[in-house]
Amino acid sequence: MLGLVAGTCAGYLIQADREPTGLPSLSQPVVAQARGAAPEPLSAAQDHRVKTDGDLRKLLLKRPKGAREAEWIGSDGWMDIGEYAESFTKPAGAFKDLVADEFRRAAVTGWKQGSAGTVEVRLLQYRQEEKLAAGEASDNGQYWADEESGTRSWAIPGTGNGMVYVHSKPDTHPGYLPVYGAEAQAWRGDIAMEIWIYDSKPIPKATIMDLAKRQMERL
Repeated sequence: MLGLVAGTCAGYLIQADREPTGLPSLSQPVVAQARGAAPEPLSAAQDHRVKTDGDLRKLLLKRPKGAREAEWIGSDGWMDIGEYAESFTKPAGAFKDLVADEFRRAAVTGWKQGSAGTVEVRLLQYRQEEKLAAGEASDNGQYWADEESGTRSWAIPGTGNGMVYVHSKPDTHPGYLPVYGAEAQAWRGDIAMEIWIYDSKPIPKATIMDLAKRQMERL
């Protein structure tokens, strides 16, 4: 039981150590539309916005068979801007940054597995009327993931710059089992993806990579 509590808490503690880092705007020049007939509209299968403007929770990975419900996840599967800001060291500053970044909404799921393992998956959506905030959020998460000692990283195939990280140095506290972590940071369109895994034993690269690849395939 102690290991499970440690795993769940460590997930929030490690995320809470991460303060949003301002990154330069990824602005692009405006390209004039060529004269002539208007292009054919994209089909629902081709148009990313058709998929992501619906119920974002339907794009989340499903809880695997045998996994148990995670009580720290809200019952409705949504995380509002205040709840997300609370996961940072300075919630007030994070809240201000998220407003400036045009944070729109976040869908979240998670589960328990084994005796002490926990998984949390977040899809963070931005309006992106002024800047490509989803990409900046992912870059920020990758920066902090690389900062942790004992970390190895690998690219997520087919995602451009998506990465998975395995943190081999456990978080230890007296009276609790050691807590190992792994995470994934990637983005597509207006959505940034975060996956967090914690367990009392080292987490294989294949475990976090499989989750990251399957989640990105749903976006």
